[in-house]
Formats: sequence, structure tokens, C-alpha cells
Amino acid sequence: MLSYTVVVPTVGRESLRALLHALLAGLDADPGPGPHEIIVVDDRPAPGAPLPLPPSAGPEIRVIRSGGRGPAAARNAGWRAAATEWVAFLDDDVEPGPGWPARLAADLADLPPSVGGSQGRVTVPPPDGRRPTDRERNTAGLASADWITADMAYRRGVLAELGGFDERFRRAYREDADLALRALDAGHGLVLGDRRITHPVRPAGFWASLRAQAGNADDVLMWRVHGPAWRARAGEGRGLLRRHALTTAAALLAVAAAPRSRAAAAASAGMWAALTARFAWERIRPGPRTPGEVTTMLATSAAIPPAAIWYRARGLAAHRRARSWGGPRVVLFDRDDTLIRDVPYNGDPARVEPMPGARRALDRLRSHGVRIGVVSNQSGVAKGRIGAGDVRRVNARVEELLGRVDVWEFCPHDDGEGCGCRKPEPGMIERAAERLGVLPSDCAVIGDVGGDIEAAAAAGARGILVPTGRTRPVEIARAPETAPTLDAAVDLVLGGRRRR
Repeated sequence: MLSYTVVVPTVGRESLRALLHALLAGLDADPGPGPHEIIVVDDRPAPGAPLPLPPSAGPEIRVIRSGGRGPAAARNAGWRAAATEWVAFLDDDVEPGPGWPARLAADLADLPPSVGGSQGRVTVPPPDGRRPTDRERNTAGLASADWITADMAYRRGVLAELGGFDERFRRAYREDADLALRALDAGHGLVLGDRRITHPVRPAGFWASLRAQAGNADDVLMWRVHGPAWRARAGEGRGLLRRHALTTAAALLAVAAAPRSRAAAAASAGMWAALTARFAWERIRPGPRTPGEVTTMLATSAAIPPAAIWYRARGLAAHRRARSWGGPRVVLFDRDDTLIRDVPYNGDPARVEPMPGARRALDRLRSHGVRIGVVSNQSGVAKGRIGAGDVRRVNARVEELLGRVDVWEFCPHDDGEGCGCRKPEPGMIERAAERLGVLPSDCAVIGDVGGDIEAAAAAGARGILVPTGRTRPVEIARAPETAPTLDAAVDLVLGGRRRR
């Protein structure tokens, strides 16, 4: 029987209420196959006002948090929390058409195993009685865009195979195209369904088109990962970056030449003015040409070229070493003497002290979209020296000092109890991988003793030893990979190399 979950990432926009109301109304109106559940992923950095859920929200709506890490991370949190064959993603500002759940079920029913994803059809309503504005025309482009997550369903197994959405895309831009290209490269078909949603044009403010230039940094990541032909493969046009570069260069030359040569400054300024006027007219001509729209287009057309070049430069710097979303997708750390100094049977958060370079090492992994977990033996619980609550309080202090950890696992048993979780047994690694929706083979384990590395080998994960004063020489000799520091271990993970 077909099973699917609907995942909706949100930052709490009021439109979420209308979306969920339409989904629930569709379920009431049609007795066909409905979702196993609707998972709303609250991606606000910190809990705020209650989400705008409909009054009739029942047990089929579950809310989870993703910590404000962006829509790619929020969608990953949603599908990993799902337990169905299919996961359908909706943006929180779309309006599903009548009977959308039944139409989704019909789209997914009997698809061959070779098909990994199904896209819904998007309608952007035009304005009444006038030409569309620049923003309305840009939003209308969603109706013909390929594989956008405004309405996109994927098999959960495909998402797990690909590692989900690339969390290096922190904005709602390009992360859906990236996932689609990776799915196609892996041999999974993507098809267009018959279900429909409406995507209204939402108010965005005077400088919306200027803020949108941040996407130029994401385009660099697409180029690094998918090669120079990525635009054609993703159904994208060439773009205006070269012209923006020429416009920006003309402005800079005019400023630089002004103290030395009025003629050169005037020529450069004239070129800048001509290019800017052309750009502005191309945006004004098809629009309503109201005073407000003309003013917006004139101001933003002057500001967009340097903003585009600035974000392009930032992208080149940030993604200069980017590689395909692959290799270890998760790094699991031992806690004591790896991330923090070992204080035997410590239950006092005030005594937590990070190991040198720990914050930098974890931040480097986060910046590359690698998720982080901790797997830690805590036999002090079994010995009665500390309680499970003490362990959790210490772990919370670790997060305060070192940043967010995606999954915590600790073993409360003592040596000799025969559990399957105490390292060198693989239980904690297997549980952490399952909770994150990956295979143990998608994980790297970094620790300071042989038990950490043996547990990694038993789980089928990659193990990297970072020796400390308590690491025995025989453990170093047996380790398949060693690194002198946490930072060097992260070099191995990000570089994909294996080194003694």
C-alpha cells in the first residue's frame, strides 16, 4: 500500500495556516489515501510565538525543530523523521489545489522503481487588470521551473542514498536543483505529476531584488559541484553576471580616474550610466510602469550589479574547495579527551573545558554541511557516580561551548554488562546513523582510544584516531588512520584522503 509523509519547513509565516487548512480540508473531502502524517519543521533559530497552525490540527500534524539552519537542513530533518516510502515537500507559502492529497497519491501510485521523484504543477496567479511587476514576473518563473520543492516528492530511500539536501545551501535557492541533478546522475528518474498547487506572489519589500543577489554565491557552489554546464542541465538561462561585472568595473574606473583624468572618468561614468539605463529599461518596459515600480527599478538597477559581483566573490572564497555532496555525511566524535578534557565521572557542567581547536574543527565541518554527533561511554551511570541527567547537563554545556550537535548517544552501562552499545561495540554508532537517516558507512568516527576505532570498524564506519596522553602505543599502531590534532582529522574527512 502506498505510504507518504508531507514535510513543510517553515519560519512561522501566517501562510502556513492556510496551507495546512487546505491539506486537512482535502483529506476530509476525499476518502482516498492520505498522508501517514504531516511534519511541520520549525526552522526558527529559537522558539518564538506558537506556529500558526489551524484550529482543527489533529494528531496527523507533528512539529519538530531544526534550529534555524536553513531550508535544506529543515527538509532533511523532516524526511529523516518520516517513516514512509515517499516524502512530499511543500513550501509554507503555497496553496494546494482541491483534492491535493488524493492527486498526490494518484501521481505516486504504481511508479516504477526507476522513478525516484515526482513534481507537482505550479500556478502563479497573474495580477488583475495590469502588467506584472518585476517581482511578479520572477515569481511566475516558478511555473516552468524544474524539480522545485514548492511541491516535490522523493522516495525516502533515494534521499537516504544521496544524503538528502546539501546543507551548504543556506537559502531557499538552488538546493532543490542540486538534489535533482544528483538524483538524475545516480540513475533515478524524475517525472511530472498532475497534482496542482498555487504559489501566490508575497510582499517582499523595496530591496527584495537586491537581497536576491545573494544567490550568486550559491551559483558558485553549483558550478563547483556540477561543472560549468550546470545551468543548462538545471533548465537555467545564462544570467547577467558578465554584464554586471562590466557595469561594476565601469563605475570603479570612473571613481579611480576622477583625480587624474576628467576625460577618462567621464567616459567610464558614461559607460556605467548607459549599462545601468539599459538594465533598468529592460526591467521597466514589461511592467506596469507606475511611479512606484519605476522608482524601485531605477534604484535597484543601480545597486544590483555591484551586489551581484560582491556575492559572487564571497561564493568563490567560501566554496573554493567545495566538492560533491558525498563522502562522510556525518562525523561522530568521542566526547571525553576528544572534544572536551576528560574529568572522570563528571556531572558538573561548570567543569567542562573544550579540547584545543575543538570549536574550530566542528565549525569547519558545519560550514561544509557535515552533520555532527557524539557517541560516548558513560559507565559512571552504572557505577552510581553520576546520573543520566548529569550526563545530559554536561552535554548541554558542551553544545553551549562548541555549537549545535545533531545527535547525542551515550552508553550508561559498565564494562562486563554485555550491552551492544558500549564501545568497542557498534551499537551507539548504528543508532546515531539510523537517527540521522544515513548508513554507518556514511559516517566517520573520531576518537582518542582504540575502542572508538574498533567500534567504527564493527559498524562499517571510517575511524580516525587522534591520540592523547592516555592513548596506548598499540592502539596507535593498529589504527587505520591517525591525525595529530582534531583539525588534522577534519582535513582527512573533508579531503576524503586516508593517511597514517
